[in-house]
Amino acid sequence: MTSPSFITPPGTTASEGSPAVYLRRSFALDGQPVRATLRITSLGVHEPWLNGTRVGDEVLAPGWTSYAHRLAVSEHDVSDLVHEGENVLGAVVGEGWAAGRLGWESRRNLWTDRLALWLELVVEHTDGTTETIVSDGQFRASTGGTRESSIYDGEVYDARLEPTGWDDAGFDDSGWTAVEPLDWPEGSLVRTGAEPIRRVETLAPVSISVRDDGRVVVDFGQLITGWVRLTVDGDEGTTVTLRHAETLIDREFDVRTLRTARATDRYTLAGGGSQTWEPRFTFHGFRYLELTGYPGEVTPEDVQAVVVHSDMVRTGGFESSHELVNRLHDNVVWGMRGNFVGVPTDCPQRDERLGWTGDLNAFTPTAAFLYDVRGVLGSWLADLAAEQEEAGDVPWIVPNVVATPSPPTALWSDAAVSIPWALYQQYGDVDILTRAYPSMTTFVRRVEALLDETGLWSSGFQYGDWLDPDAPADNAAAGKTDRYLVATAYFAKVAREMAQTSGVLGHDEDATAFAALAERVRRAFNDEYVTANGRVASESATAYALAIVFDLVDDRQRQHAGDRLAAVVARSGYTISTGFAGTPLVTDALSSTGHLDEAYLLLEQTDCPSFLYPVTQGATTVWERWDAIRPDGSLNDSGMTSLNHYALGAVADWLHRVVGGLASLEPGYRRLLVAPQPGGSLTRARVWNDTVRGRAEVAWQITDGSMRLDVVVPSGATAEVRLPLHPEGAVVEVGDGSHTWTYDLPAADSTVVDMDTPIAVLAADPGLWSRLDAVFQDKLPGVPIVPSGPEAHSISLSLLLGFIPGVPDGLQEALESALTAHRAGSPTPTTAGAAR
Repeated sequence: MTSPSFITPPGTTASEGSPAVYLRRSFALDGQPVRATLRITSLGVHEPWLNGTRVGDEVLAPGWTSYAHRLAVSEHDVSDLVHEGENVLGAVVGEGWAAGRLGWESRRNLWTDRLALWLELVVEHTDGTTETIVSDGQFRASTGGTRESSIYDGEVYDARLEPTGWDDAGFDDSGWTAVEPLDWPEGSLVRTGAEPIRRVETLAPVSISVRDDGRVVVDFGQLITGWVRLTVDGDEGTTVTLRHAETLIDREFDVRTLRTARATDRYTLAGGGSQTWEPRFTFHGFRYLELTGYPGEVTPEDVQAVVVHSDMVRTGGFESSHELVNRLHDNVVWGMRGNFVGVPTDCPQRDERLGWTGDLNAFTPTAAFLYDVRGVLGSWLADLAAEQEEAGDVPWIVPNVVATPSPPTALWSDAAVSIPWALYQQYGDVDILTRAYPSMTTFVRRVEALLDETGLWSSGFQYGDWLDPDAPADNAAAGKTDRYLVATAYFAKVAREMAQTSGVLGHDEDATAFAALAERVRRAFNDEYVTANGRVASESATAYALAIVFDLVDDRQRQHAGDRLAAVVARSGYTISTGFAGTPLVTDALSSTGHLDEAYLLLEQTDCPSFLYPVTQGATTVWERWDAIRPDGSLNDSGMTSLNHYALGAVADWLHRVVGGLASLEPGYRRLLVAPQPGGSLTRARVWNDTVRGRAEVAWQITDGSMRLDVVVPSGATAEVRLPLHPEGAVVEVGDGSHTWTYDLPAADSTVVDMDTPIAVLAADPGLWSRLDAVFQDKLPGVPIVPSGPEAHSISLSLLLGFIPGVPDGLQEALESALTAHRAGSPTPTTAGAAR
């Protein structure tokens, strides 16, 4: 049997602006076969056709992998498409990731400068014999309607140039050219196990407006990744231009967040009636569409947004009584959907869309809860390991497309360890660890050799607490937390995960060695960065969150560290003061040290920067920067302002585990922890996860002083249930099935606060003090009101006003109003600068 080879037309076929390649061959079958299976891949992205019918429902195949090491092969059952007599097998191949420009460096042809196709069609006959049609010299090649096919810049299609019937019998291909083989390592061809990229959903416009200059602007109401399906009727030669953008600024179409990506499709009509077209070899991150050249009036039926991403199974969700928090969680889900297009990317719209390890490392626990990511991330981790083996270090970007070297870096490089460990916790699949173990150990031993004599990771490049809101706009790595404190903290965590992984796999000597390494780094961190009482160097929320969540402080230090963190968070007015390293952890650090009120104040804050500020600005995904769109409506035009960046959505993990109350105590949910911690203005929450054992669900609701808790434990699992706000702090063990508890809550604190209450008592309630401090900021800006020290126990608001010369108009009334609102139990309107 002839083996398939990669085939390509002669010459360079993947230069900038070159057309897609059309490939076809005919073959004859004697009799109707009983089965036919097509295996196919390409250098470029392909769309296969058989006897005039599109094969399968994959798009952007073969997806994006580290092609030189692993090139994905798809398999399709095409039994219904083949028949006796003449058959035609073909494909269109666009430039895709393999040949198109990638990254902000605009490098092209990173894997190939020639588009190529590989396939084999195995046909089984009724007599048990088989015959195989392969990609070989019998194929012919040409071009057609697809004139350009850039991932970043868009697709250009001229319907007049499409060779009608090219994919069916009877077509004359004598004018097409011969093909030639292209050398490519056959050993790179794999079945990745990753879900295909598909069209998943279609959205209709929520508004269509026509501007004075004739441009049509369409709002689809949701920032998505995909493209637009266009229906149009017009004269031959009419060209419709479709430009995509994430946002409108001052009601004007704004493409600055795309940087150099043109994100523009063009369709030229062939005439002859209504035509429907959509791109096949590009994708865009967009909410808004600008149409020019459209003949006639645009109706909602004429423009449909097609949502495209890896077709993963949804496995988790969350909702509560707080609509803004619900929208935040929805934004996290949409952000993940838009960034899982074959590769888990940082953003889907600009001249980047790359598989940054740090973004995914921060987000993996959330991702694995929301969707079954074993296929997509299993394939991606295999790419990471292959490129790590080749380069010696874990690339910051996988597949790696940048020329800059990637030395070992905390949070980014240690994705090699923490992502497999997080997946094992979610799914309980030991094979995940087994496959990743060589990569994991190589990374840990590499960094171990870089530690200084005390055990600190104190040298080399670090991203630190990337995108700390206080970092300079042009240097996102220059956050306020010592970057080597961040690096050492993360490596202590990673070394502990490595020791645990070795133990799970039975590598006892490794387990002992890595446990000793973890303790050495932990102790070095504590000695260098933590005082005897628990104050942490840098005095930042990130520094405290790392020390607490990663267990880098001793028991005697932990509570003081939590208290200091609460003070730091209050000093920032319950706005975000953390970047990639700290944001996924800060609410956990607060709630685990007795500062649940502060955690909820941080969650429910709406001033910029905060979790909910983008929601109040109409965000439908998670932003790269909390102030991507400023309060005055202007764009934060820093050159790095994506409106769809999932990393900072990692707070959803805390929503699932602490607010909703569902966590895994043993890998794969063999044992669950059900421990909701109600707080803030929330009166109910529900969380669910389709674990590998079945549905797990927790729902709680407070009504008229009573708590109801409903729990579903999956088959074969058990759960430790800590009844929330129970008057006796009850903890029960239950087996699988549905369980319900209803009980009265303890009576609310009847302490009455007024203008004569000592300030220290008022400040003990973070929500109340947040209200009062907001008043002081408004009426006495720049005057420090410190709610601590001996005097705070003896001075009331009334006395304080007596010390202020010329009390500003409305100050006393505003303070009394804040006290009244607190006594009435209305939600705290958290604002920046509380508890300065």
